Amino acid sequence: MRAGFLVGILGFLGAVLQGANVADAVGTGLVGGISLSPTAATVLLLVAATLVAVGIFTGYPIATAFTVTGAVVGVGLGLGGSPVWSKYAEVGTLWVLTPFVGGGVAYATARTLRHEAIPERYTVPVLGAVVGLIVANIPFTLLGSGSGGASIAAAVATELPTSTTIGLALASIAVAGLVASALVRDLGSGTDSAERHFLLALGGLVAFSAGGSQVGLAVGPLLAAFQGTTLPFSVSLLALLVFGGIGLLAGSWMGAPRMIKAIAQDYSSLGPRRSIAALIPSFAIAQTAVVFGIPVSFNEIIVSAVVGSGFAAGGSGVSRRKMGYTVLGWVGSLALALGLGYGTITLIELL
Repeated sequence: MRAGFLVGILGFLGAVLQGANVADAVGTGLVGGISLSPTAATVLLLVAATLVAVGIFTGYPIATAFTVTGAVVGVGLGLGGSPVWSKYAEVGTLWVLTPFVGGGVAYATARTLRHEAIPERYTVPVLGAVVGLIVANIPFTLLGSGSGGASIAAAVATELPTSTTIGLALASIAVAGLVASALVRDLGSGTDSAERHFLLALGGLVAFSAGGSQVGLAVGPLLAAFQGTTLPFSVSLLALLVFGGIGLLAGSWMGAPRMIKAIAQDYSSLGPRRSIAALIPSFAIAQTAVVFGIPVSFNEIIVSAVVGSGFAAGGSGVSRRKMGYTVLGWVGSLALALGLGYGTITLIELL
């Protein structure tokens, strides 16, 4: 319950500060030639929400990205829109690569942390520096003048008397150095406590990234619906992100404990080292998706990384049966959402 409480708050902050890119891509980038009407947005969100709710209450993490993407494409095609094949190729590539990249990096990281010849006083600060580099270069909506915002490194670089490239490099290195030095000091007080502190920070960053990614799936159709209608009032993107963030907050507090249990225990038995190994690639992949505005399955990211880190210990506690049902659920939910979205909006249009 405490984890669900913290996840909700961090997810809300991520939604407000990082949700713009994915919201725009989901709302306008998946189907060409049409604008989603309020009716169409309602249909696709109901289809996606129903499928995700089924996954939550059965303990199988149905991927929100798969259901929303399938519903948006299905409804859009049902309205006479045209497929955007270039975007589908981009999205499909990330979805296919995520299990291999995320699971592979998690496996390699877990093996490194478990290796007796490599002291943790070296590996943990290096991993912290990598995380610091990513943090320095992730976009925030409130930074910069563009709709996607700007990164901490970019904001600092504009204030330095150097070229933009050199400024970005210096700012990134400075943040990485601060994180690494903080971990070095923490390791002096004990390895176990330092790993737990690092793990807590990583969990917060992943929860923050989840908010930035997932809110776009929810408010993207709303953004398109508001833009495509002539209402007597306007709704800003920031207001929609806050609205979606509140929904994430409520959902985290009410439904997160069940899914936390499923991820932490049902797929693989996790300790602090394997958890660190799983969270680092999860954070990196999620932020890559946010930067490029790609609707990504956070369930796929986390489950792949958790399983990869579990195999680093010889497959200890990894549930292959659970994995098989989960993959089947991902593929099935995408196809079902697409079919239900297309069929429902076609029926409504006929009536």
